[in-house]
Amino acid sequence: MNILMYSHDTYGLGHIRRSMALARNIRSAGEHNIIIVTGSPIVGRFDFPQGIDFVRVPGMIKQHNDLYVPSSIKVEPDMAMAIRQNIILSTAQAFKPSVFLVDKAPLGLKREVVPTLEWLRTDSPGTRVILGLRDIMDSPASTIEEWRRKRIYEALDALYSEIWVYGSRDMYDPISEYEIPAHIAAKMHFTGYIPRQIPRAQHRPRIRRSMGVAPDEKLVLVTAGGGGDGHKVVDTYLTMLETLPHPKFRSMIVTGPMLAEEIYDELAGRARKLKVRICKFYRKMEKAILAADCVVSMGGYNTMCEIVGAARPSLIIPRSHPREEQLIRARLFAGMGLLEYIPWETVEPAPMLERIETLLRGSARYESALAGFPMTAFDIINERIQSFGEQA
Repeated sequence: MNILMYSHDTYGLGHIRRSMALARNIRSAGEHNIIIVTGSPIVGRFDFPQGIDFVRVPGMIKQHNDLYVPSSIKVEPDMAMAIRQNIILSTAQAFKPSVFLVDKAPLGLKREVVPTLEWLRTDSPGTRVILGLRDIMDSPASTIEEWRRKRIYEALDALYSEIWVYGSRDMYDPISEYEIPAHIAAKMHFTGYIPRQIPRAQHRPRIRRSMGVAPDEKLVLVTAGGGGDGHKVVDTYLTMLETLPHPKFRSMIVTGPMLAEEIYDELAGRARKLKVRICKFYRKMEKAILAADCVVSMGGYNTMCEIVGAARPSLIIPRSHPREEQLIRARLFAGMGLLEYIPWETVEPAPMLERIETLLRGSARYESALAGFPMTAFDIINERIQSFGEQA
């Protein structure tokens, strides 16, 4: 079966990491050919297993509001968008996918995927066209307003065979929160959260040794996702180490590859004075998370999947702008006893240290709660794909 995946990737690492996790799982469950169409500037840094490949479209970055500009090539935005749109459509026409899986953005960036969706509907009606959504998009009011303004509800009705929601309806119900009509809700399948390739817990001591962490040493991992907007988390953490007395623990900081070079240099200089390991990108992030005794993060969907999968205590610093998704999820998870969080707007060094110490002291309680969290997406998705073959 040929499976085409679309991930617009204008900001951060979340979309391509989610697409890679899904592709690896789908490929491991069957002899499928998978192509990921992506604008991610770092897609080439990932290891692609046999049977999975990618097509890179020109990268775009958001300057403000609805203005996107090319991140590398020096052409007008309209030309870059036309190139992206043509590559996506041409890839679909040549590859002839049995399944087309669109990540998060039903219309794509600036409606770039719409011509492909319309071509599949008219010229390849047998293709299963699927939208994959996070369980939490944004606040209900903001999501409903955006979906009405952009006519998303109409697109979900006319252009998609089904919708996979990467979460549990018992935890958060987007059908009611986002006022999704019954005829669209009938297409929705709740998969549960998406597992990651986390090494088994029994390998944790070996991984820690390979990272130079002693058996009795505590490791705090700070990760800012893609890095484009995570400076505040890293800055607050370093200020905490610089100014406050604290129990001895080892620190590792991964800023994200999209952090501006001059900001990274300033943070790296401070980290080196503290003898703190710092880097922009860590290829084996799942291993680093498993090795940690506490993870400090902004709490994007994909990082949360990795933290929960590794059952690691975590302090989440969720942002509430431009979307409230991280804040809503942090509140839900904290209410279930899975993590601690401090809102982005109020995070300061002293409260950060207090929460980290709480997590290090009470790690067993958080680990126990996290160990029981269901991560069922792969099982549900494999069942759906298998059913497509049976129905063909």
